[in-house]
Amino acid sequence: MPPFQLEMDFLLPEGNTLTGQALLTSGVLKGNLLKLIPCMDTMGRQKIQSLALQWAPVHNPQLMFSDCRWFCVESGSSSNPSVVLAHGFPSQAYSYRKVLPVLSQSYHATAFDWLGFGFSDKPQPKYGFDYTLDEYTAAFESLIEAIAPDKFSLVIQGYFAPIAIKYASKHQDKLQHLILVNPPITDKHAILPSTLALFSNFLLGEIFSQDPLRASDKALMSSGPYAMKEEVAMVYRRPYLTSGSSGFALNAISRAMKKDLKAYVQSMREVLLSESWKVPTSICWGMRDRWLSYEGVEDFCKVSNKKLLELPMAGHHVQEDFGEELGRIISEIIK
Repeated sequence: MPPFQLEMDFLLPEGNTLTGQALLTSGVLKGNLLKLIPCMDTMGRQKIQSLALQWAPVHNPQLMFSDCRWFCVESGSSSNPSVVLAHGFPSQAYSYRKVLPVLSQSYHATAFDWLGFGFSDKPQPKYGFDYTLDEYTAAFESLIEAIAPDKFSLVIQGYFAPIAIKYASKHQDKLQHLILVNPPITDKHAILPSTLALFSNFLLGEIFSQDPLRASDKALMSSGPYAMKEEVAMVYRRPYLTSGSSGFALNAISRAMKKDLKAYVQSMREVLLSESWKVPTSICWGMRDRWLSYEGVEDFCKVSNKKLLELPMAGHHVQEDFGEELGRIISEIIK
C-alpha cells in the first residue's frame, strides 16, 4: 500500500497546537502498528510522546473489508503498565488530552477514536459495517489485540460502556482494573437523551448528523456545564467539516443505540452484579450530568459492591471538564 497521509490538529493542555501532516511509510499488515512522524509545536516541542494509527482486523465474515484504521494517541513508556482510554458518544480521543500527561508519568496510556469518530475510519453503513453494538464489540476486541496484548486497565466513558463490558465479560483475565465514567447503568439510562435521539430520526437525523456544530460541540455542551473554547470546538467539528462520512456514521450509530441500548444496559448490569465478575471495578460520576440521572447510581454501586467516586462540578464528559483531576483519580485507583 502506498504511504498514507493524515492531516491532524491536536490541541494540548498548555494551549499549543500540533499542526501538520504525518506520513505512514511502513507497509500495512493485518494488526500491524504504523507509527506516524511526530508533529512539533511552534517551539519545536513534542508534548505527547507518539502518535500512531492502528490497523486492526474486524473479525466478522460478513464484512466487505478486512481492516479498519484506528487512530490512537499514546503517552508514556511502553515498559509501564498499560491503560486504555475509550471515549464516549459522541466524542473523540481528543477529550483525554488533559488526562494523558498525568497518566504518562507512571503508565503507558493509549486513547483511541472509535470507528466512525475522530480520525478513525468511518465505513459507509450497509457496506460491511453498520455500526451495530455487536459489530462494535467485535471491532473493539480486534483493537485490544493490537494495542494491549497483555494485561491492561480499561477506562471507558459514557454510552460505549456496555460494549466494553460485553468484551470484558469474556476476557476478565486480561483486565487489571475497570473504571467506568458516567456509564448508563440504570433502566432510565437505556433511553438516549433527546439531543442524541434526534440523530436517529428517519429524516431529520440524516440532516442534523451532517451539521458540524450540532453533531459535535453543541451536543457535547448540552451534556454538562461546559464552556468550550472555539479552538477546542474546532477539533471536534473538523471530522464533520472534512467529510460527510462522519455524519453518516453518527446517524447509523444513533439508530443502533436507540434500538439495542436497552438490551446492552441490562446485560451490563447483569455482568457487574454477577458473583462471577472478579475485575476490580470503580465508577466515577460527574454529578452535573444532564444526560444521565444520578438517581439509582449510588444504590447500584452498593448492591454490586463497586467503588463510587463523585465529581461534584463535572458533567457527563468528565475528562472534558476536569481532565487532570480524572487523571489523578485513575492513577490512584490502578496504582
